[in-house]
Amino acid sequence: MVERGHKPDALAVAHTTDIGHASGVSIESDRVKLSLPSGESAEILLYGATVISWKAGGEEKLFLSDKAKLDGTKAIRGGIPLVFPVFGKTTEGPTAALPQHGFARISKWELLGKTSESNTSVQVDFGLGPENLTVDARKQWPYDFGLIYSVVLGKTSLETKMLVRNEGGESFDFNVLFHTYLRVPDVTTVSVSGLKGVTYKDKVLKGAMATEESESVTIAAEVDRAYENVPGAVTVNADGKTLFKVERTNLEDVVVWNPWEGASGMADFGPADGYKNMLCVEAGAVANWHTLETQNVWECGVTVHI
Repeated sequence: MVERGHKPDALAVAHTTDIGHASGVSIESDRVKLSLPSGESAEILLYGATVISWKAGGEEKLFLSDKAKLDGTKAIRGGIPLVFPVFGKTTEGPTAALPQHGFARISKWELLGKTSESNTSVQVDFGLGPENLTVDARKQWPYDFGLIYSVVLGKTSLETKMLVRNEGGESFDFNVLFHTYLRVPDVTTVSVSGLKGVTYKDKVLKGAMATEESESVTIAAEVDRAYENVPGAVTVNADGKTLFKVERTNLEDVVVWNPWEGASGMADFGPADGYKNMLCVEAGAVANWHTLETQNVWECGVTVHI
């Protein structure tokens, strides 16, 4: 969805401080914590605006590596890192100079404020623009842009939303993806439904294209597939029950990833057998570039239900 509109008011209140320690929102020097009276909670670092915890029903729903660096020295392994403006690594074009997955997940975001709260949900917004980037990142991608990222904690859901604005005088191309690490009891016993008949790029097979033939995708080895133009919701199931339901707005693609024993080669992945308790189901717009014309905005979002 691309539409014209004015600059969102939220960008004008990037230094909001009046939410303090209000009910449901707690602010620390490097993170924001959300909570509901019924016990659900979420925790978001300002570094990368990365959600590192989501608890509901008395259980943690996201996988976070016990070796993840949370001090701003590198992208966080686990939680929900944000991918923008490029998915993966390109070797040519305007994003070629950028690091893998772009700069959103390795930049410090600004807390814009709390925009809504009730007994059943609470939302906070974060902002990122050229002024938040390092000198190198600004040179690598010299466009005028504004991002607003919203996290909405519900009693049985976590919603993440992104608004992308082109504030400059020329169009730019971009990808966006929510790199969600879901925590599962045993990845060998779960399955992913909603992908049958969908074309995907298999990165394990060096980018070979294939069509999903299974009603339920299971994990028994390394899996790294980018499913294109997924028609509806995707579910993660185990023992005849739905663990997670992933619904998307304006995000046509879904990446399914588990590194399997390849996790042992990742210095920031732990414990060594942690891959057994994680499955990435990532909603994104990554199979093709999206072009955003000057002074236009583009919005997307994903809601994970339990």
